[in-house]
Amino acid sequence: MSVPRSRRRFLIGTAAAGAMLGTPALAAAPLHRLRFQSIWPAKDIFHEFANDFTRKVNDMSSGRLRIDMLPAGAIVKPFDVLDAVGSGVLDGAHGSLAYWYAKNSAMALWGSGPAFGMDPNMVLAWHVYGGGSQLLREIHQSLNLAVESFVYGPMPTQPLGWFKLPINRPEDLRGLRFRTVGLSIDLFAEMGAVVHPLPAAEIAAAMDRGLLDAAEFNNPTSDRILGLTDVAKVCMLRSFHQSAENFEILFNGRSLEALPSDLKAIIGYAVQAASADMSWKAIDRYSSDYQQMVMRQGVRFEKTPDSVLQAQLDAWDLVAERKSRENPMFRRVQESMRAFAERATQWQLETVVDGRMAWDHFFSPRKK
Repeated sequence: MSVPRSRRRFLIGTAAAGAMLGTPALAAAPLHRLRFQSIWPAKDIFHEFANDFTRKVNDMSSGRLRIDMLPAGAIVKPFDVLDAVGSGVLDGAHGSLAYWYAKNSAMALWGSGPAFGMDPNMVLAWHVYGGGSQLLREIHQSLNLAVESFVYGPMPTQPLGWFKLPINRPEDLRGLRFRTVGLSIDLFAEMGAVVHPLPAAEIAAAMDRGLLDAAEFNNPTSDRILGLTDVAKVCMLRSFHQSAENFEILFNGRSLEALPSDLKAIIGYAVQAASADMSWKAIDRYSSDYQQMVMRQGVRFEKTPDSVLQAQLDAWDLVAERKSRENPMFRRVQESMRAFAERATQWQLETVVDGRMAWDHFFSPRKK
């Protein structure tokens, strides 16, 4: 049967339009594909956060750019990720600046220590608007690392850690075989602990075998997933060792520079979107797992005594002064953070209302 001329013109026109616009069912392969690795185990929520970022980039670029995020150990060991990105073995990574402490102790200031009273979102404000990003770029250049770092993702205050028995005074930390990372190694060592910097995936096994007496990682969700609730039942909440940490999305400089300008812009905005999304998801998931630990797993959460918190601040003064003498860049980062924190923290402390009063008003057992 012959096709009418008008129908033939319609089919030809439709085919031509399809050729120009592309057919969804036959989507082309991405023009740019990058291989990333996180420093987190695949089961940890931190690796989920890493995948959340890549999903945003992949979606916003309409398939032109695809980032494949592999878990810790897929290509290199977690502590080798920075060198792998700098050399081009990896196009990028997801991690935390505190993990690069051995390269330059100043980098750990983006994750370890009391940050002059700033919370993690304020540290991000300092990084973006207070000169932190320029200082970090100088550190990378001094290490001959051709990388670009996007700091994002404010982490809530981390617990002091997981213990067999409660920590009632600073002296209780002395002699404990304790896991931590970054400048927290120096802080807890100054307080008398025997510190072991292990990757996240190895913590529970080390405690189970008696190689560690106590450990800290980050949050209720990660701690539960990593099995810390199986090897200890006391978690001491609140600490200054990592009270203002953020995540890092790291790019190999050449891989980033090779992208067209619009894809670079998408990456920048995806970082900001992922930062907000991560902070919202953390509130939801962490509070849920916290509640589950209390009600179903018999975890005993206790507030770290003020005497221990003050001992941390006193120990930090000694650590920071020692590191500043050893490393001029450490001193510069500290001075920059301090100048920003003096005004920003004063403003926040005098402005933000204490949520405890409202919580007690609505949820205190006395009200039920």
